[in-house]
This record gives sequence, structure tokens and C-alpha cells, in this order.
Amino acid sequence: MGQYLPIVVMLVLGLGFAVTSLVMSNLVSPKRPSAAKSAPYECGIIARQEPPERFPVRFYLVAMVFIIVDIEIIFLYPYATMFRELGPFGLAEVVVFSIAVFACLIYLISTGSLDWGPAQRVRRSNPAVDPARTSTSTIRRVGLDGRGDDASEVAA
Repeated sequence: MGQYLPIVVMLVLGLGFAVTSLVMSNLVSPKRPSAAKSAPYECGIIARQEPPERFPVRFYLVAMVFIIVDIEIIFLYPYATMFRELGPFGLAEVVVFSIAVFACLIYLISTGSLDWGPAQRVRRSNPAVDPARTSTSTIRRVGLDGRGDDASEVAA
């Protein structure tokens, strides 16, 4: 039992510090609530409108992919340092995990989860590629009109 005494003492000290901090902050802190104090704060910018009640699901998808990429980096580091000892099994595991991460990224791109903010509004209002657009209409639209006689001779 004597060998576990330092661990028990550290657990008791940690728990005591946490409880003491919570109790003292409730007892000592001033209690003067106001609208400014309860308003959401982000980077010193005062919000012009109320924040939406819920975040879109796409936000969480991007956050999960970010975490997966971080995990992949953590997963690749041991492989990079010990790739000779891991051999073909380690390579296979890294490839399988990389394919899974790449499939997640392709899914996010295909569903448009990475398109948000002003860029998304611009793409929706002014699509980059018009379905009615063909190579003949594009060439005719750009054409050689207004370029003078030398351009007509070069094209012929």
C-alpha cells in the first residue's frame, strides 16, 4: 500500500484544489450580471445580430475531419520513425487509414461542406459554369469580332 501513497496524495491534492477553486470563485466573485456580460464575445467584435440558435451540420463535419487529420498525423509519426521495424503490415495500415481520411475529404468536397460564407453565396448566385454553355457558344462569344483584318486571316 505504501507504493500507492504518492498517487493517492496527488489525487487528493488535485481534487482539493479543484473543489477549493470552484467554491472560492462562487464565494468571492462579484455578482453584478448585465446584458453586456452575458452577451457572446468573440475577438472583440460586437455582434450586430443575434447568433443563430444552432450551428449547421457542415460545421461539425469540418471539425470532425480536422480532428481526423490530426489523428492521422499522430498515426503517421510513429510509422515515419519506425517504418523499417513495422514492415509491410505498418505500410498497409497507413494506406488503409489514409484512404479513409481521403474518402472523408472527398465526401466533404462533394457535399459542399467546405463551401460556406461569402464565397458560397457568390457561387450560388453566379455559377461558374452555365449548363447551357458549349464550346461553340463560348468561341462565338469570345470570337474574333473587333480584332481587325489580321486576326481574320490568321484564323482562316
